[in-house]
Amino acid sequence: MEKNKERLLDFLKNQVVVEQEIVNSLEKALVDMKNPAVKGVLKGVSLDSVKHAELYTSAITLLTNPSVALSQQNLDEQRALVEKHIAIEAELIKKLQDMMPQIENKKVEFLLKSILQDECRHHAMLKMVLDIIVHGETITEEDWWKMLWEGAPFHGTPGGG
Repeated sequence: MEKNKERLLDFLKNQVVVEQEIVNSLEKALVDMKNPAVKGVLKGVSLDSVKHAELYTSAITLLTNPSVALSQQNLDEQRALVEKHIAIEAELIKKLQDMMPQIENKKVEFLLKSILQDECRHHAMLKMVLDIIVHGETITEEDWWKMLWEGAPFHGTPGGG
C-alpha cells in the first residue's frame, strides 16, 4: 500500500510541474495573440491549468498531512461562502441557458456553450465541496456533545438507569 501511495504522490507532483509548464507556455503565446476567440480559449486553458495545479497540490496535502477538524465558526463561514457561490452559479447557468437560443453567431455560441459547461461543472463541484469536504471534516458542537454523551458510561444518570 505504501508503494502505491508513493507512486501516486510522485504522479501528483509531476502533474503540478506539467500544469505549470502549460501555463508558462500558453502565457508566452498569448502575448502576441490577435484572434480574440482563440486567445480567450487558450487563456481559459491556462487558467484551468492553474486550477489543476492547485487541485493536484491539494491532493498531495490530503495524502501527506493529517486532516484537521474545522471549528463551528469555520464551518459556518465556509458553508455560507459555498452556499453563496452555489446560488451565483445557479443564476449564471439560468441566464446562459435563457440566452443560448437567441444566439445566431456560431463562434459566440461556441464560447458561451463552453462557459455554460464550466458553470455547470463549478455548480456540481461546489455542491460536492459542501456535502463532502465541509461536512466530512467538521466536528460541530453538537458532534462534541454527542461524542461526550455516548462515551459516558451511565449517560448522565446514576447507575445508567
